[in-house]
Amino acid sequence: MRVRIPMMIAAAAGAAALTASMVPAFAEEAPSYQEFEASTYVDFDGQYVVNGDEVVSNQGDLHKFYESMVSTPKHIPKDGLIVNTVSGKDDKWSASQALNLTYCVSDKFGTNKAAIVTAMAQGAGLWEGASSAVEFTYVPAQDGACNTRNSNVLFSVEPVNTSQYIARAFFPSTSKRSRNVLIDDSIFSSGNWEPGDILAHELGHALGFRHEHTRPEAATCFEDNNWRALTPYDSSSIMHYPQCNGGSSDLEFQASDAAGIRALYGS
Repeated sequence: MRVRIPMMIAAAAGAAALTASMVPAFAEEAPSYQEFEASTYVDFDGQYVVNGDEVVSNQGDLHKFYESMVSTPKHIPKDGLIVNTVSGKDDKWSASQALNLTYCVSDKFGTNKAAIVTAMAQGAGLWEGASSAVEFTYVPAQDGACNTRNSNVLFSVEPVNTSQYIARAFFPSTSKRSRNVLIDDSIFSSGNWEPGDILAHELGHALGFRHEHTRPEAATCFEDNNWRALTPYDSSSIMHYPQCNGGSSDLEFQASDAAGIRALYGS
């Protein structure tokens, strides 16, 4: 993870959520769209949160998400750390953009800001350490106006006050106006889940990775089959919720996660 600082300073200095709760997958009889919409959590900015920590921008996209849920076959492929797909194509950054994943961290975090900056660096470092083809760059000069309207960064990292999730993120296909990582201060009181690991999970979404527990081997927390397999199933993957029949109560980066990022972006 790089930190980008202004040129005049540089000369002088020499230089995806996890969710707190899970909504179960549809039962044999799916709810109507109206029932589904009414039960879906809406963030402070009007965006819907689905699958625990993934964002859907508007009602039109929520309806598409609902249709994909109710029409998804029950029998789906059985291997892979999985990448999100849109219209059958991998949801990933271009090679050049993957090396320039810029972000800011809002000053609104207050006294927690330094800890969030550190946790973001730790989370980004796990993916960067596995593949030289991805690089997150922190741009502190943009922290004072760190929101989705800031075109000087690819995405923003902002605080939120909610009991619905610990953190939530976005996919590469998400529009700029919805491209942020929102973090509740419960990230600092999440048991044996380290803040850096939680944000590594969220940055996994930002890189295009889906939840590992949507795979049939998990036998619970099914989401949909809009994904492509990359590596064998791993119940201990950092993209697998521990509470969804996970193989570990910890949320830690695994060899399968490293293999997945290399399979998608290169080594």
